[in-house]
Amino acid sequence: MPLAATGDLIAGATAARTAVAAFNIITLEHVEAVIAGAESVGAPVVLQVSENAVKFRYGRLLPLARAAAAAAERASVAVALHLDHVQSDDLLRQAPGAGFGSVMYDAARLSYAENLAATRAAADWAHAQGLWIEAELGQVGGKNGEPPLDAHAAGARTDPAEARAFVADSGVDALAVAIGSSHAMTSRTATLDHGLLRRLALELDVPLVLHGSSGLPDDELAAAVTGGIAKVNIGTALNLAMTGAIREFLAAHPDAVDSRKYLSVGREAMAAAAAALIEVLRAAGGPQPPDDGSGSGTPTS
Repeated sequence: MPLAATGDLIAGATAARTAVAAFNIITLEHVEAVIAGAESVGAPVVLQVSENAVKFRYGRLLPLARAAAAAAERASVAVALHLDHVQSDDLLRQAPGAGFGSVMYDAARLSYAENLAATRAAADWAHAQGLWIEAELGQVGGKNGEPPLDAHAAGARTDPAEARAFVADSGVDALAVAIGSSHAMTSRTATLDHGLLRRLALELDVPLVLHGSSGLPDDELAAAVTGGIAKVNIGTALNLAMTGAIREFLAAHPDAVDSRKYLSVGREAMAAAAAALIEVLRAAGGPQPPDDGSGSGTPTS
């Protein structure tokens, strides 16, 4: 089916009181695994390509993007393409031509004023191209001229009042908030500040996004959705599943040289991980109807 729009998937999830799973992809095996996992549970999904993934692919966006789009168009569930953690304006401007319907513009490393100015400019350009845009706001610094704390550093927290002002002044469509998760965690031991999440959900009228979700156990993920998170970003969990499965296969088959043998095992492990995580998010919002390809849903009682 045609590529879905990220904004439409999130609107449908919000109406159904659940969240959309957004998985970071690096290889074709990631693409196929995420789609297979989503199809197995009948749920829409977002495929995300980060700026770091583009750097890994020799700085070329199109090869992975076109492969993802081709796979998405053949999926039996709604699939959207999202360009994640973009810091390069040059990369941002490649998004529409590469099939992306949404971007996450990351200027959170800058001071609040610089972040706001850069994000406002990015949002104006993105909206003119028909793109849905997400931004990020961590703990704002500024005391004694210090820069802001990285949005996913230990202890970083998004201030609700500043978040409200930032969203209003930047014009973004969604905001990634710092509430206790951290990127690249390999153990599921993180806990969230659910009181802060409730305050943010009350203050903001745009969807809230959770980054660094691989480090959260199922109950924390479910509570995040219940608390108002509408988009959940997941990357490391897929890599853990793939790497673990491949290591196990190669340990059992030390003479294996055909990459299809171990890559298929890794792909299956990622598909299973994706399906399990999608189910956690959907269950948090109650029983959901199967995805009909539209990306929309209605609340069920």
